[in-house]
Amino acid sequence: MKITNKLNLPKQLVELVNSNYKPTPHQYSCTTILKPTRQIILERRYGDQIEQDVSDMCWMIFGIAVHSVIENSQEDNGQFKEEKLKVDLGKYWEELKGYYLSGRSDMIDLIKKTIIDWKTCSAWKVIYKDFEDWRKEMLIYAWAVKDLGFDIDKAEAIAFIKDHNKTKSKTDSQYPKLPIWVESFKFNKKSFQEIEKFIYNKFMELKKYENASDDDLPMCTDEERWKEQTQYAVKKKANKKASKIHDTLKQAEEHLKNLEAEYPNVYEIEIREGTDKRCLEYCSCCEFCPYYQKLYGKK
Repeated sequence: MKITNKLNLPKQLVELVNSNYKPTPHQYSCTTILKPTRQIILERRYGDQIEQDVSDMCWMIFGIAVHSVIENSQEDNGQFKEEKLKVDLGKYWEELKGYYLSGRSDMIDLIKKTIIDWKTCSAWKVIYKDFEDWRKEMLIYAWAVKDLGFDIDKAEAIAFIKDHNKTKSKTDSQYPKLPIWVESFKFNKKSFQEIEKFIYNKFMELKKYENASDDDLPMCTDEERWKEQTQYAVKKKANKKASKIHDTLKQAEEHLKNLEAEYPNVYEIEIREGTDKRCLEYCSCCEFCPYYQKLYGKK
């Protein structure tokens, strides 16, 4: 990845995020396999051409700082920090011989049988209890740790809320009260069976498409693209604000028909096309993706 510095920030910040990391063929990390297959392959294929400005990486810098503190701290008995993990998947599945799952856990507590991970998030993630991605990621780590022969049945995400508002925390009962949130997860036999199936299917898909052309890569799903659905706004022709927004054209047409009976030629239907939020705002390889190019053009 090429790191740019549009604001001419101190070189120390650029050096902090600059990395000479080169992906290892047939090896994918615990966090990487949570991404869509198309994104994973395109990021590897065009990694040397992808650009990102250091000003857009402030929370990565924060994460590096937090992990630096952890690295220099003293573990309690039974704790292992920043432990490197590498699982030979050929031990489990003959068809995945030569493929590896890798990762580095923030903290493993063998006494508590717990994986501990440090996170950053928005307040909305806590409000909506949107923790499935955390649970899945830490379950993958737990599965990898079990490969070492250690029993893990819990996980704990310790999250720094980036946009925490103290005033809202006092007036809104649904809002997180403190700027740090701790979310705990419990794993059982069924959890590990499900994640093992996910790991197998993901690696098999990566193996299938590693050498496919860009156009032939599997399409990211609507959910993976964080697609916002098209909406139909009934509004006065002179106004920008909608009187009501509908999920279907049929609902909007029925609403307009009722309004027309009393207010002829005053209202209209405005189609508000849904967009792919991840593609537009959070995908580093979008400019190399045929789907993005077709819908949105060059970045």
